[in-house]
Amino acid sequence: MSDTPPRTGLDARGHLVREGSLTRVQPAFRPVVAAARDRLPALFGARLHSAYLYGSIPRGTARVGRSDLDLLVALREEPTDADRAAADTLGAALDREFPQIDGVGTLLYGRERLLSDPERYDLGWFVACLCTPLLGDDLAARLPRYRPDSLLARETNGDLGRLLPRWRERIAGAEDTEEARRPLVRFMSRHLVRTGFTLVMPRWRGWTSDLREMAGVFAGYYPRRAAQLRTAAEYGYEPVGDPDVLRSYVDDLGPWLADEYARVHGVKAPRPD
Repeated sequence: MSDTPPRTGLDARGHLVREGSLTRVQPAFRPVVAAARDRLPALFGARLHSAYLYGSIPRGTARVGRSDLDLLVALREEPTDADRAAADTLGAALDREFPQIDGVGTLLYGRERLLSDPERYDLGWFVACLCTPLLGDDLAARLPRYRPDSLLARETNGDLGRLLPRWRERIAGAEDTEEARRPLVRFMSRHLVRTGFTLVMPRWRGWTSDLREMAGVFAGYYPRRAAQLRTAAEYGYEPVGDPDVLRSYVDDLGPWLADEYARVHGVKAPRPD
């Protein structure tokens, strides 16, 4: 019997199923995953509680030379600046050694924060549903089952209105080059598409991490904004360095999406930075 989840990403009881698996890691990416698994314990020692993969590599959709390695590391206590620097150093080393990846991103959190009540429907959901266990005891065993409801929508992406001023600052502070703007377009495109999708997720009653499918689902509910989100999905995969794209995100699509999200689901509860 296949372990592939249904198209809508739900089990028979309507709970979101975990989307990744180590068995789906493509052969080209297995050496870098193995290297990360071997090096993380040496880096953090007994303070390491668990580590996870997320993103395209555990979903089996990664592209050689184009996809990055995404890691989430849970420590037994809150991470320090030195921990973050060590994680960055490890990521840079893996990126140099393995040409099949294009960068490494590591999220670093304390175990108690990941299990805390304020994070139950945000970081907790992320670990339980979007992260694939790599090392240690899986925190998903201590988290609830999740449904694609309005509470989950609000607590995952209901903070876009608070983020937009920071985005404007990042855009203003970036070098005036296409190379400098492309990572911003990629990041903001992905964030907007995911926010557009979770806006309609409770009505669609399912989950997907495919940006194009997300934009397609959104289009069924907001046809007037469909073209913008479909274009953003493409830029999420193949970003451009066009300043007009960034301006449209923070002056048009982003503010509209933040307002509509707040109207439909409310605003996400504040979190510590």
